[in-house]
Amino acid sequence: MIQNLMVENPFAHLYLLIILAPLISSIIVGLFGFAIGKRASHSLAILGVFIATICSYIVLYKVQCQNLFYNGSLYTWLTVGHQSFAVGILIDKLTSIMLVVVSSVSLMVHIYTIGYMAGEEGYQRFFSYISLFTFMMFVLVLANNFVQLFFGWEGVGLVSYLLIGFYFKRESAIFANLKAFLVNRIGDLGFLLGISLILAYCGTLNYSEVFNIVPTLANATLPGGFNLITVICILLFIGAMGKSAQFPLHVWLPDSMEGPTPISALIHAATMVTAGIFMVARLSPLYNMSHTALSVIVVLGGINCLFLGILGIIQNDIKRVVAYSTLSQLGYMAVALGCGAYSIAIFHLMTHAFFKGLLFLGAGSVIIAMHHEQDMRKMGGLAKYMPITYVTMLIGSLALAGIPPFAGFFSKDMILESAKLAYQSGLPAGWFAVFTVYASVIVTGIYSFRLIFMTFHGEERFRNSHHDHQEHSHGDHHGVTEVRESPWVVTLPLILMAIPSAIIGWIGFSSFVSNSVLADSVFNIGWYLSHIQDEAVMPVQMVIQSFSELPVYLAFAGILIAWMCHKNPAFTEKFVKAIGPVYTLLERKFYMDDLYINLFAPAGRGIGRFLWNIGDVVIIDGLAVNGSAKVVDLYSKILRKIQSGYVNSYATFMVLGVIILLTFCTRLIFN
Repeated sequence: MIQNLMVENPFAHLYLLIILAPLISSIIVGLFGFAIGKRASHSLAILGVFIATICSYIVLYKVQCQNLFYNGSLYTWLTVGHQSFAVGILIDKLTSIMLVVVSSVSLMVHIYTIGYMAGEEGYQRFFSYISLFTFMMFVLVLANNFVQLFFGWEGVGLVSYLLIGFYFKRESAIFANLKAFLVNRIGDLGFLLGISLILAYCGTLNYSEVFNIVPTLANATLPGGFNLITVICILLFIGAMGKSAQFPLHVWLPDSMEGPTPISALIHAATMVTAGIFMVARLSPLYNMSHTALSVIVVLGGINCLFLGILGIIQNDIKRVVAYSTLSQLGYMAVALGCGAYSIAIFHLMTHAFFKGLLFLGAGSVIIAMHHEQDMRKMGGLAKYMPITYVTMLIGSLALAGIPPFAGFFSKDMILESAKLAYQSGLPAGWFAVFTVYASVIVTGIYSFRLIFMTFHGEERFRNSHHDHQEHSHGDHHGVTEVRESPWVVTLPLILMAIPSAIIGWIGFSSFVSNSVLADSVFNIGWYLSHIQDEAVMPVQMVIQSFSELPVYLAFAGILIAWMCHKNPAFTEKFVKAIGPVYTLLERKFYMDDLYINLFAPAGRGIGRFLWNIGDVVIIDGLAVNGSAKVVDLYSKILRKIQSGYVNSYATFMVLGVIILLTFCTRLIFN
């Protein structure tokens, strides 16, 4: 458990270096970027993240190979009564994995940004933002208490607001970052309420102390008979619904594609959207105590996994296909969490970080070659012009679709297995988990390879297409006369991301399935443990065994459907017309945006106006502030008449006072 971790650690300075290196580079580039120039700015930003990455790998080695842990406070920044709030660091196996994932992807994004953002206004500002974003994510991951977790949580939300709205002169970007900010505020309210309940009932916000106290509260209830642990877990997960874009707080993520492509890879592949998944895994001792909360997570994750994944099939913007893919894969992770297989959720988080980061960066490479055109209907036949981008994106798509032996296959297959175990063990929503994850395998194969076929195969439609520029102001172009591979600063990160996308599943499979790589950090639920401890399947066995089971054939079926639709566009058009109402429903994204814009937003404004008119104007201003002033004014007017300034009036009051005093004294004497 966390409370047994070693406090003294000769490598403690490394932990501070991981946090401070990107922060210092962000401050320098942000304040002095225009003075030192572009080259020095991106060099400093990359250096900061490179230092953090090297230190992260050292920490991984020290933790995984030498069991060198750390749990301590740096300093106390606030004391209220007997309660102290400290800035602390927790280094355990979960932290070491997350540090490597976040730092590695962030480093690749920083290098890639040199090529993608060349010639852009705000070049130095962008590097300052992404370094600051990395710092905030490190704060979140390294936290050993809920206050610091909340600080990092809000920090990544703030910087994501700045990055999504990077092109602040464009109205769509302003709308997108405001939408992300407001939707996340809803989730963060639930998150804050959950933390408040923990403080109220546990008297502390340190992870280790909370985990020691929580078992004694297993049967505690709130007014109304609601189980305390269930309410806490659901409130905390509402925060995860915002950050990790779970239904119904998912609506911000597709619109966040308004930001530059590098930040799409950073926010939506390995950092911000996985914060909620990391949080639930970190708090696994709490969630294991509430099957109700786990069932809620399974249902919401299943909706993401299947129904939001279906929306990726009809997208024509190359970045939005990958964005809806992210929503679906986050659903897979949530289902694993809800099934109590927290280590498998983290396994998929890790593999997804690399292949999804690869797909976002690959999409950016295509956008560069297409003069910033993002519509796949205006592409086609790019494979022979962009071989590196094509091969790396193909690897990413194979991993995404769960084709053996690529990384996504191992983690996704174990999620399917976890769903079956949860169903067999009686989890109320277990049947829904099984249905959604299996159906999603087909859907994933369709949208991932529809992107590959439309972009890299078939007719070269880009030669006669008209380009509406989404991200850059380069003027209008009618047809691309020349397509070439992206520069090395773009292709090198693609190659480096493609390698783990292909092999990291082999490396991590056995360790994550047995949970040895996350031991004493993440605590899988009983039904998962009782099944896994009897199995010792090796990666090679897993690959061989997969061809005798259904999921791999479902994935191939999805790819085949995508190929048939690509080769028979006339049939596809007829099919779309035949399912007209259903297609309209998908085009309108299940009317969720309409629901927010036409119902929730007006209702929120109406409640706000009511509270302002009644609460502020009538009660606070009218009664409390102005009312008290009017009472004082009334008494002052009465007293002012007594203070007339005439001697005869004062004499009269003096005589009356003497008479009253004598009368009172006389009664006392006779009584």
